[in-house]
Amino acid sequence: MKIKKFIGKTEEEAINKAKAELGMSAVIMNTKQIQPSGFFKAFKSGSVEVTAAIDENEYKPTAQETIKSNNPNTGRINLEANDEIDIKSISNTTSSDNDRAVYSAPRPIQQATPIKRPTPVIKASNVVMTDNERITEAEERVKKEDTINGFEKKLDNLQSMLEENLKANSIKEEPDVEAAPSIERQKEGVKMAKMIYNTLLDNEVNERYANILVEEMDKTLNHSSNIELMLSNVYQKMILKFGEPSIITSARKKPKIIFFIGPTGVGKTTTIAKIASKLKIEDGKKISLFTADTYRIAAEDQLRTYANILDTPLTIIYSADELNAAIEKVHDSDFILVDTAGFSHRSIQQKEDTKELINSVSSNVEKEVYLVLSATTKYRDLLEIVDAYKEMTEFKLIFTKLDETSAYGNLFNIKMYTKADMSYVTTGQNVPDDIEVFDTQRIVKRLLGGK
Repeated sequence: MKIKKFIGKTEEEAINKAKAELGMSAVIMNTKQIQPSGFFKAFKSGSVEVTAAIDENEYKPTAQETIKSNNPNTGRINLEANDEIDIKSISNTTSSDNDRAVYSAPRPIQQATPIKRPTPVIKASNVVMTDNERITEAEERVKKEDTINGFEKKLDNLQSMLEENLKANSIKEEPDVEAAPSIERQKEGVKMAKMIYNTLLDNEVNERYANILVEEMDKTLNHSSNIELMLSNVYQKMILKFGEPSIITSARKKPKIIFFIGPTGVGKTTTIAKIASKLKIEDGKKISLFTADTYRIAAEDQLRTYANILDTPLTIIYSADELNAAIEKVHDSDFILVDTAGFSHRSIQQKEDTKELINSVSSNVEKEVYLVLSATTKYRDLLEIVDAYKEMTEFKLIFTKLDETSAYGNLFNIKMYTKADMSYVTTGQNVPDDIEVFDTQRIVKRLLGGK
């Protein structure tokens, strides 16, 4: 395999250089931002370094490289996990222009702008006047800005404040027996509850679940106007509703077979490559890869590229009848990761094929199923997708493409709807870096308007 690095002012320019020299079949392995150095670095612009590779059978060297061919360098690729894998022996790998191969550079994404409710503007000539007061435009704006800034400040200190409240047992399931709150206090509590409610809606939490959270908070706090207590209460309830993430663990008796299911285009194959890299490089596990995706063009080639780089065997499964025999051949593996065909949730035949594949596993083999979903998919479509897969099997949830959205409400919505365990999220296409265990506290804080 031929590996080269290319530098450009932008990522697109560097990739174009790689494609121009190595050909359109070149695989983008990694991208890295290079910051300028030196005394005049403040006046220089940064650059992007792209690492690209291509099968030596497809590569046509330039005249200059032919002269340098006597230099016996062995190609290596760093997976950025403190380990290197020798890939000199990898050959006959292909890449499709229509499929992202390993380490493909993420497409330029326009970061979605968080939805904000417009602030009413009161013109200077239209001053709100009452018998007791006059509120000018400037005064109204300052008042609203103070409220928003105060809200964000509370969110920044949310974690420490929650811990203090829990230690002091300040949040109780039953309210203290006290005199009924004053009318002013009730009004203030309603105002704060509306602010929390609107923040949840802005982050695309479904109205039904936002109402449940606010109603539970109101019952617990009995119209409290303390923003700290209200935020802590909602925060705590959302943490509990998400639950502890469930991750891949070793079976008592190996191998453990793990199926990845989901619709087309959500990044199942790339997610499998990330998880396989983590399990092998960081945990030292023996991995085998299976693919049952015989529908998609070049699906086998894409996964074979990952398998070759990880020096991991790949088996193609054409029918459910072949699965147990294939498992027996790699019985000494710790994990078998199975890439299934992505299909429309309306495709009855493909759905039945995947269901048969999962159910055909011998009862002596421990198995898990992970449903891979995109965080950018519309909520209505997600409901139809999970309904289709719920008919097939139980599953845990992996959400991809968190880097392509700023509203994480669908993660909470689908968790509440399916009651399935959260597991992993992905934030880009770099292998193996752009995957992590679901961080409940960080996601909840984002849903409540924090950073």
